[in-house]
Amino acid sequence: MLKIAIPTANGNLCMHFGHCEKFAIVFADESTGTIQSVEYQTPPPHEPGLLPGWIAARGVTLVIAGGMGERALQLFALQNIKVISGVAPGSPEQLVKSYLAGELQTGINGCNHDAEQGHGHGHSCNH
Repeated sequence: MLKIAIPTANGNLCMHFGHCEKFAIVFADESTGTIQSVEYQTPPPHEPGLLPGWIAARGVTLVIAGGMGERALQLFALQNIKVISGVAPGSPEQLVKSYLAGELQTGINGCNHDAEQGHGHGHSCNH
């Protein structure tokens, strides 16, 4: 069973990973290419560096995101969680079905944080 985390706002992919309303945790069967279930969890208040550990504790091995800062990408790599960023908005179910079919489209990562500045100054997310 594959567990995929997707940041959401209003039921669709939130383009800014760290400021989503809820995370959809999608349970998918890669062998059959089907979604088994979806549950929504409210993340803790945003703090730089907090979400990778919170998501890892839920057994997630893949994150599908619109935009994500470089530091978050590094922290997910340390947790052995694969990240696909630069994904266009859609429902978690649509995105996972596209992923399982090998058809998930990606573009430019919508969040480009300046590593020296951290979140805040130098923050240039396109959301």
